[in-house]
Amino acid sequence: MPESQNASIEEIAAISKRLAKYSIQMTTKSGSGHPTSCMSSADIVAMLFSRFLRFDPANPVSQKSDKFLLSKGHAAPLLYAALVEAGTLSMDEAMTLREIDSRIEGHPTPRLPWVQVATGSLGQGLSAGAGIAASMKKKRSGRRVFVLLGDGEVAEGAVWEAAAFASHYNLGNLVAIVDVNRLGQSEPTMLGHDVATHAKRFRSFGWKTVVVDGHNLDELAAAYEKACKRGRKPTAIIAKTFKGHGVSFLQDAEGHHGKPLSEEEAARAIAELQVVDKTPPTVKTTENPRVTLKVRNIAPPAYEKGEKVATRRAYGTALVKLGDVCREVVALDGDVKNSTYAQDFAKAHPNRFFECYIAEQNMVGVAIGLAAEGHVPFVSSFGAFLIRAADQIRMAGITQCNVKLCGSHAGVSIGEDGPSQMALEELGLFRSIPGSVVVYPADAVATERLTVAAGEHDGFAFIRTSRPNTPVLYDNDEQFPLGELKVLRQSDSDALTIAGAGVTLHEALKAYGSLKDAGINARVVDLYSVKPFPAEALAEQAGATGGRVLVVEDHYPAGGLGEAAAAALAPQGLVVHSLAVSKLPRSGKGAELLAYCGIDDAAICDKVKAIIRR
Repeated sequence: MPESQNASIEEIAAISKRLAKYSIQMTTKSGSGHPTSCMSSADIVAMLFSRFLRFDPANPVSQKSDKFLLSKGHAAPLLYAALVEAGTLSMDEAMTLREIDSRIEGHPTPRLPWVQVATGSLGQGLSAGAGIAASMKKKRSGRRVFVLLGDGEVAEGAVWEAAAFASHYNLGNLVAIVDVNRLGQSEPTMLGHDVATHAKRFRSFGWKTVVVDGHNLDELAAAYEKACKRGRKPTAIIAKTFKGHGVSFLQDAEGHHGKPLSEEEAARAIAELQVVDKTPPTVKTTENPRVTLKVRNIAPPAYEKGEKVATRRAYGTALVKLGDVCREVVALDGDVKNSTYAQDFAKAHPNRFFECYIAEQNMVGVAIGLAAEGHVPFVSSFGAFLIRAADQIRMAGITQCNVKLCGSHAGVSIGEDGPSQMALEELGLFRSIPGSVVVYPADAVATERLTVAAGEHDGFAFIRTSRPNTPVLYDNDEQFPLGELKVLRQSDSDALTIAGAGVTLHEALKAYGSLKDAGINARVVDLYSVKPFPAEALAEQAGATGGRVLVVEDHYPAGGLGEAAAAALAPQGLVVHSLAVSKLPRSGKGAELLAYCGIDDAAICDKVKAIIRR
């Protein structure tokens, strides 16, 4: 199914039946999967791949090719069947569906080169498709993105966030195909076969719409032709279909979702389809290259020690510097750029900035799509609001994509805005993402260095920044390797190690002075690298201070720095004491809230004295 192919309607009908057959065979052998969901979309995919999807079967990431995203990821066998038909995947490998050592997973993941974005958590494919389409438009490439959605998933709000984004940015190269097959997993969908309402909803978001019989190949061909005409509006093809299409005992029948056919049922179904078999071509496919950031000749930090600078502001400065030397860097923000300081990048590099407005789920999904096109996206919002996109963040981890998030306004130190604006849970989420890097700088120098380190990391990274202006602690040439820590105060007679990060490091330094006045020497360390965690380095500091460690954090206890330290030091038999936000905060001055929640310098002094008295 390369660009040069222009199959007849009869040939496409035969291809569709083979796609249905392969989907049945894969799921029956696997003993699990969604054959009827594949069958409802077989005609849609056969027409798209045979006539309209321009691609090179040997090169999954060709910059001349269109892109196809299977948002209804449970229909993965249909995608694999199309790749078999195109000759890019062998039927032998396709038949390893869902086996532990197979790339042919139950829902698509980038372990297969033809999959750039993991799908299967429904409602996210259109956002990623919008990100890819936005990249293509910036490059003026003339390429298109096709996203196949199920009708059940359009109940997800993220779909409509994506629809609004695509319309706002005039993504005329984006085509959504909604497979309206009427049946969800447990019961009929909200709208059933009401294709007119589906179309009205997309039109209300500024999309062109075409309503078709999803099993009429002539209508599908005409719909794709309309969608592929140049224009400013994205297009939604609303296709009325039937689950289990083409097989009498499956078609439009409830109770078959996610249920493979027995060998006997599969034989009956394939016989009823009257498949005309054809040996697929064989094409050797190249693997996808990884796009990583190589930062050279970046301007170093330029601060005076003791100067008060918010780490969120330093993030904005670092982002501009990265954009100056790395054209791969793009930035996205959720209508808080004047607080996150992503506005600095927007002013310096407007053609590489995307305002995503108050739609954090779509913002992260768009970033995943941009990363699939070779960009290195930096996404910013208040840390509390990024949690709204937890599922998209989780899927970014499964995709193993090169997306960076910055969450500002962390912790109770933001002050008067109150608990709804305070990020106090997010470290647990970001620490849990496979392969992630999580950093929490305490001053402007560390922020600039760690923003660059996050950019150079091959994979997902999170940068936690704070609202208050805090003193610069480090010289401008200080380096911050991932997986290490900094010792800021120490002596040969330290009774305990106090470990802080971000705002609490400054509180620990204040406590150090008060404790010294009281005749107690304490070591102070900066836990700027939350993940990878500096386990050996912290254990070494603890060993030098009587085995006593106190971790202080502007975060709830669950999932935070204290838990990370306790888990890291437990193998050495070391006990970690902690101070964290252990009660619900409220509005107030930042300093008042640090005291109220028991994580300010006075609370640290009291805790240290209690620990060493034991």
